[in-house]
Amino acid sequence: MADTHRRAGVPGKPVLDGLEEKWPRRWDESGVFAFDRSKTRDEIFSIDTPPPTVSGSLHVGHVFSYTHTDTIARYQRMRGKEVFYPMGWDDNGLPTERRVQNHFGVRCDPALPYDPDFTPPEKPGRHQMPVSRRNFIELCERLTGEDEKVFEELWRRLGLSVDWSHGYRTIDADARAASQHAFLEGLERGDAYLAQAPTLWDVTFRTAVAQAELEDRERTAAYHKLRFRAEGGRAVLIETTRPELLPACVALVAHPEDERHQDLFGTTVRTPLLDVEVPVLSHPLAMPGKGTGLAMVCTFGDTTDVTWWRELRLDTRPVIGWDGRFLADPPAGVESPAAVAAYARLAGATAHTARERIVGMLRESGDLLGEPRAVTHAVKFFEKGDKPLEIVTTRQWYVRNGGRDAALRDRLLARGAELAWHPPHMRVRYENWVGGLNGDWLISRQRFFGVPIPVWYALDASGQPDHTRPLVPDRSALPVDPSTDTPPGYEAAQRGVPHGFTGDPDVMDTWATSSLTPQIAGKWRSDPDLFARVFPMDLRPQSHEIIRTWLFATVLRAHTGHDVLPWRHAAISGWILDPDRKKMSKTKGNVVTPGHLLKQYGSDAVRYWAASGRPGTDTAFDTGQMKIGRRLATKLLNVGRFVLSLGEAEAGDGAAVTEPLDRALLAVLASTVDEATAAFESFDYARALERTEQLFWHFCDDYVELVKARAYGDHGDAAAADSARAALRTALDVLLRLFAPVLPFVTEEVWSWWKEGSVHRAPWPNGAELRRHAGDAAVLATASEAIAAMRRAKSQARLSMRTEVAGATVTAPRAALDHFAAAEGDVRAAGRIGAVELREGEGALRVEVTW
Repeated sequence: MADTHRRAGVPGKPVLDGLEEKWPRRWDESGVFAFDRSKTRDEIFSIDTPPPTVSGSLHVGHVFSYTHTDTIARYQRMRGKEVFYPMGWDDNGLPTERRVQNHFGVRCDPALPYDPDFTPPEKPGRHQMPVSRRNFIELCERLTGEDEKVFEELWRRLGLSVDWSHGYRTIDADARAASQHAFLEGLERGDAYLAQAPTLWDVTFRTAVAQAELEDRERTAAYHKLRFRAEGGRAVLIETTRPELLPACVALVAHPEDERHQDLFGTTVRTPLLDVEVPVLSHPLAMPGKGTGLAMVCTFGDTTDVTWWRELRLDTRPVIGWDGRFLADPPAGVESPAAVAAYARLAGATAHTARERIVGMLRESGDLLGEPRAVTHAVKFFEKGDKPLEIVTTRQWYVRNGGRDAALRDRLLARGAELAWHPPHMRVRYENWVGGLNGDWLISRQRFFGVPIPVWYALDASGQPDHTRPLVPDRSALPVDPSTDTPPGYEAAQRGVPHGFTGDPDVMDTWATSSLTPQIAGKWRSDPDLFARVFPMDLRPQSHEIIRTWLFATVLRAHTGHDVLPWRHAAISGWILDPDRKKMSKTKGNVVTPGHLLKQYGSDAVRYWAASGRPGTDTAFDTGQMKIGRRLATKLLNVGRFVLSLGEAEAGDGAAVTEPLDRALLAVLASTVDEATAAFESFDYARALERTEQLFWHFCDDYVELVKARAYGDHGDAAAADSARAALRTALDVLLRLFAPVLPFVTEEVWSWWKEGSVHRAPWPNGAELRRHAGDAAVLATASEAIAAMRRAKSQARLSMRTEVAGATVTAPRAALDHFAAAEGDVRAAGRIGAVELREGEGALRVEVTW
C-alpha cells in the first residue's frame, strides 16, 4: 500500500461540509483500503459481504446494515489484519426481470429470434413488447450496469472501506462458472437430482418457488359446505374454502380417532356435480375440530394435500395450469357427459372465476348447503408475488438439504452449533428452520436472467427428451448456456431434431448462486491462490430474515462441497422500523432512500445512527440520532483544533505525563480502550461506540475544562503545562482511533492535521501501553464531581460560569479528599475559586460556596 497522506496543518475554521468528496478520492489515490494478497491466511480477515439486489435504489436499511459491516472491517484493519472486503452485486433473478419489464415496457418471449438492432421504446406502452431472450438479457445487463454505478457512488459517499478492485456480479462469467461447477459436482455426488413432483408455483411469474421463499398473508375466504354421496345415497358433508378444486378431488380424509367417521373409512363416496368415485381414508394430519372433520384432498390445494397424496398413494387429477387457469381438458375420472359439461364451464377460467361458477352450479344442484361462511386465514404467497401460490406438477431440479435426510439434517445442525453467532440467540432461527424442513431445495426457475442449468438431454427417435441421463459439459467449457451452446459430441444442427439434443430451458434460483458468494468473491475456480488465502472466510454479515435462505444455503453448499463452514462468525443485523414500528421494505412502500440524508446530515452522522443499533435488534429510523451524530462530529473538529492549537509540549509529544489529573485521564483512556476492544471482538460495534462516546463527552466537558488554564501555561509551571498538553494530545490520538471505524471522515480529517498517513491504517489503541504512565482514575472522577458541584451552585445562583468565587468548602471521606487535593489547582482554576477548605465527612462529596 502506497500511503501518500501528509500532515495538512490545523485550519482556521474547520467544517464537516466537503469531507465526503475529499476523502474517498484520497483513499483511492493512496490505496488505504487496497487488499494485499501476499499475506497469509492467518494475517487476513475476510468478509462475505452481502451483494445488494440491483433492482432499483438502495434504502436506509441497506445503509444501516452495511455500516455495521464496515465498522468491523475498519476495526480489523487497525488491529493489523489485511482485510478482504469485496463488494458484489446480486443482479440476476426476478427483481431484475420485473424492473426491466416495467422500465423498458418489454417482456421476454424465448420463441422470438434475436434482433441485434433492437431498441426499446422511449416510453413504455400499456402493453409490454415481446422480445427475444437474448435481447431481454441484454436489457437486464444494461439496466443493472447503470444501477450498480449509482449504488457504488452511494457506498463511496457512505465511506465503505471496500477494495473496489475485488468486485463481482452474481451473473458475471466467474459467478456463472462457479455456480455451474458446484451444480455439476452436486450432480456427481447425487446431491442434485431431477424429479417430477408437485411444485409450489407462482402464476404471475410462471415459475417454481422454493419453501424458503414463501410467506403467509392473511386473506379473507369462505367455507362452503358440500354434499358428497355415500353408498345408499347417504349424505357425507365436507367444508372447503376451495370448492373450485372439486374436479381435482382424489379422496376424503378424517382423523383415525374421529368417532363420527369410523364407518366411512375404507369405503368410497361420489363427488357432487362430477360423480367421481373417491376413497374415504384416515390420516393423523386431519383436524377433527375443523369443519365437519372430513377434508377434501385435491391435487393440489395446499402442501397438506401434497403430504396426503404422497403418503396415501392417491391418484393425480391436475386441473390448474402454469398460467393459473383451469386446463382445457378435464382430469382423469371426469367422464360422464354431465361431468364433462360441468367442467367445460370451468376450462380457461382463473381460480377466482372458477370458484364463482362452481358455487353457482352447486347451488343449482342442491349440493351446496347453506350460505358460505366467511373466514380469515393464512394463504401462502411467493415473497415477491401478488397472487396466492398454486401447486402444479412439474419437472424440476432439486438439491438435497436435509429435508428428507435425517443424517444430513443432523450434520447441518451441528454446523450451526459450530458457527459463532452474534448475537448468540440468532442460532435458534437457524435450528428452527433446519428442523422444520419438509422437502429438498428446489433450485430451478422458469425465468430468463439467471445462471442456466448446465445440462442438455438427448432426444429419441420421436424427438422426446431422455431426462434420466442428462448430458453435461466439460468443466473447462464453463460457463455454458444450453440454449445456445452444444453438448460434447453433438453439432448445432442437431438441436431439436430426433436423435439430436435439447438444452435444459431453466435457470437456477438466485439463492443457488448467492449461496456461493464466498466461492465467487474468492475466485474459487479462476484464482485458487486467492481462494486459499480467504476461504473459509471470517465473517458473514446479514439480516435475520434471510437466515433461512442465504445463511442456511451457504452453510449447505460449503458443507457438501468443501466439508467446512463457510465462515467462522455470523453477525446478524436487525430491521429498520418506520414510525409505526413496521419493517421498512420496498414491497410495503415505506422505505426512505438515503441520498438526501447523507447530504443533509453528513455521512458520519448517518453512520453514527446506524452504528448505535445493537446487533440483531430492530431499530427505529430516527433523524434525531443523526443530528446527535453531526453534533459529535462537529465537536471532534473543534476539540481537535483546540488541542492542536496549544502546540506541542516542550519535550515534544513524547513528554512524560506527570500531573496526577493527567495520569488519571490515561487510566480512564486505558479502561475505555479495553472495553471498546472487547466489544469489537464480540462484533458489538454499538457497545464500542457507546463507551467511546461516553469517554469523549467526559473528556470535553470535564477534563478539557479542568486543564485548560494549565495547558495555556497560566499556572507558570512549564512542566505542568507540558504534562497537560501531552495528555490532551494522547487523548485526542486515542479518541480519533476509537471513533475511526464509525466516523471515518471527521477522524481522518483531524488526523491529517498533525499525523502522517491515514488513521484507518494506524494501529488500534493499546490499553496496556496507556497504563504504563497511568495514575489513579479516581482523581479525575473526584475532580469532575467537584467541578460539576461548582457549576450547579453557579447555575442555581443564576450566575455566569465565569463568575469568580471567594471560597469553597469541600466535604468528603478522606480518600476522596486526597484525590481532590491531587487536582486542587486545576479545579480552582476551572471554577475560578479563591480559597478551598477541605473537611472530612461521610457520604458523597459536597461543595459549599462562599460568594
